[in-house]
Amino acid sequence: MKDEESGNRLGSYLRARRELVSPAQAGLPPGGNRRVPGLRREEVALLAGISPDYYLRLERGRDKNPSPQVLESLARVLRLDDIERMYLLGLAAARPRAPRRERPEHVPARVHELLAHLHVPAFVEGRAFDVLASNPMAVVFSPRLRPGENRLRSLLLDPEEQAFHQDWAQATADFVATLRTTIGDDTDDPRFVELVGELALSSQRFRTLWARQDVRGLNGGTTTVHHPVVGELRLHRDKLPIDDVILVIYYPDKGSASDERLRLLATLSHTETADTAHDEPANTPRADTP
Repeated sequence: MKDEESGNRLGSYLRARRELVSPAQAGLPPGGNRRVPGLRREEVALLAGISPDYYLRLERGRDKNPSPQVLESLARVLRLDDIERMYLLGLAAARPRAPRRERPEHVPARVHELLAHLHVPAFVEGRAFDVLASNPMAVVFSPRLRPGENRLRSLLLDPEEQAFHQDWAQATADFVATLRTTIGDDTDDPRFVELVGELALSSQRFRTLWARQDVRGLNGGTTTVHHPVVGELRLHRDKLPIDDVILVIYYPDKGSASDERLRLLATLSHTETADTAHDEPANTPRADTP
């Protein structure tokens, strides 16, 4: 992470992606004594049509203003997809930013109302995967979706969350790549610095994925989880940006086995909510919804 910390994010990204492309993928013979994973610097330069010395300057941060044409050639050689290519172009175009005004992430009141009316697991997350608000169904679905939890930390460090996901390896790769995309050039954001530092110290999986420098878009999809009470659930996941936060909703195909199991979870959710209301003293005023 040294290049990233020193400000040479372009060079760090080029090196990380170069190490992920095999000679065979680039149409080169594998060769014998290859001391580095992936492609050599001179091979990238040759395939991109630039001089080895110029490519070396790019990786080492001595030249931070390559032309778009050079970057497009490098993106082709490094087999970048559209999101990765735009990320590369953005690294080269980055300019000093004005000081950022720190602003706490806020869940609009109307979103709290929306959560209360949804009968499927739904919650609100911040840019660093902090859970900011959730409905009862979300908490019955996973206790790690309570406000105050961090989804990435839970995924990497909580054994119950690891067992929860059918494809934990893919889930961690997606989360870490999305985090890097979200950070963008906000590398000095205190929340990101805190989270990345914590996970870099406590998770080998995070260190491995972070070093790859994968980037992904903010997408939904379909996931399968193993719920400890109702068993396997295959659910669609939609992520809806609202102001500065993200509303995440899980829902099944109507009439499916997962739909029936989620209805059972809804029954448990209503039971827990009723029990909580019953246990609350009658003369205790409720806090207003923020």
